[in-house]
Amino acid sequence: MQTPLFFLHRIVQCYAGRTVLNIDELAIARGEILAVVGPSGAGKSTLLRLLNFLESPTSGVIQFGGQPYGAAYPAPLTVRRQIATVFQRPALLTASVYDNVNYGLRLRGQSPQKKDKQNAVYQALTQVGLIDLAQQPARTLSGGEMQRAALARVLVLQPAVLLLDEPTANLDPHNVALIESIVTELNQRQGVTVVLVTHNVFQARRLAQRAALLLGGQIVEVADKETFFGDPRDPRTQAFIKGDMVY
Repeated sequence: MQTPLFFLHRIVQCYAGRTVLNIDELAIARGEILAVVGPSGAGKSTLLRLLNFLESPTSGVIQFGGQPYGAAYPAPLTVRRQIATVFQRPALLTASVYDNVNYGLRLRGQSPQKKDKQNAVYQALTQVGLIDLAQQPARTLSGGEMQRAALARVLVLQPAVLLLDEPTANLDPHNVALIESIVTELNQRQGVTVVLVTHNVFQARRLAQRAALLLGGQIVEVADKETFFGDPRDPRTQAFIKGDMVY
């Protein structure tokens, strides 16, 4: 069996004495799209922060590429740079769309020549449909355009892992479709591993190969898409998918 890209073992995360995440085991395969669904407050965003190594777990081990990391041995910069996150509310700089997308490259000392119309920044902007707005102030973009700019800012860094935290919440159907198509293409053509956190079971079903239900900080069920949405084993999964779960 192929070694999973991520393997979480006995992960506990506590804040001010309150346990918000308690995952006995979770494996994420290289090159898959895993959707983590669950109600608000289930611990989904906390899970993403751990996967991005923005935080260390209170206890337990997260393996990445077979190497273990935890509170006593945090992931090095070389590992963290392989993972990128797009949040529900993107924070854009008071600068042009181009400069926002170029920001991560500039921090890494890899900023391309702006006059080169074939550089990585322009390619990323083309990929998300914003090439015509490259010189426009980013703060003047619509909500959907801002989210696509945030996605381009990540794409230009060519991450091995893309973490998505409710990336299309409150967006119109047009922008939802655009972002979903970009994510699918990244996964299928470039082999990017994607972890999508959402409470939208319809989006999870459209995008993911596997899905997991997170409730009260615990993984209730993980299965392939057909089983998870068509014949889940746990009654709580059934209730959540049907919309019967009150939260």
